[in-house]
Amino acid sequence: MSNKDVIDAVTASLSTARMGTYRGAVTLTDDQDMGALNLYAWNATISGSLLSAIHICEVVVRNAVSDSLTRLYGPRWPFSTAFSRSLPDPPVGYSPRRDIRSVTRSHATTGKVIPELKFVFWQKMFTSRHDSRLWNPYIYSSFPNADPALGTRAVRTLIYNDLEQIRKLRNRIAHHEPIFARNLSDDYKKLTELVELRCSVTAGWLRLTQDVNAVLDLRP
Repeated sequence: MSNKDVIDAVTASLSTARMGTYRGAVTLTDDQDMGALNLYAWNATISGSLLSAIHICEVVVRNAVSDSLTRLYGPRWPFSTAFSRSLPDPPVGYSPRRDIRSVTRSHATTGKVIPELKFVFWQKMFTSRHDSRLWNPYIYSSFPNADPALGTRAVRTLIYNDLEQIRKLRNRIAHHEPIFARNLSDDYKKLTELVELRCSVTAGWLRLTQDVNAVLDLRP
């Protein structure tokens, strides 16, 4: 089978419109179509590598939040009425209060609730409404490597903004969208720095075991 046959078959399977994004990113040459396929394959590979790193970062951050909530509301914090009432409940869009009430109706333990809550739930915990109760007393306990000179508000804002960047990346990967145009080195840096705030040993292990940088170097 010729290269042209492969290109035509794969393009038909993935759709011409979808491959157009990748063709547009490849330098105009006689091998533009094959270059687009190579870029597509690399995009899928780096997406997988980053998703693995995101998984570790997400688990680390949500466990850090859970530790702080446990200090404030006890080990069954997801079932605390006081905690539920502290959460925003906008009539339109995502509601952390509705999210946790829905999850706790279906799961009976904290350990079962935590992985069922949406990524955005954990991000929304880093808003100013939680400063007085949660982050002023506990942010440096949950993130011991955060710079104390910054102060609670700056550290909490930094974490929120980094999670926003990671959330957008995570969503694009989850929907199999192109990510090759992003600054993926910076995305990965933000991931590892968040883990570092919680535990430098875990961050070192993440850097040692993940292949993100190696795959970034292989971009066609």
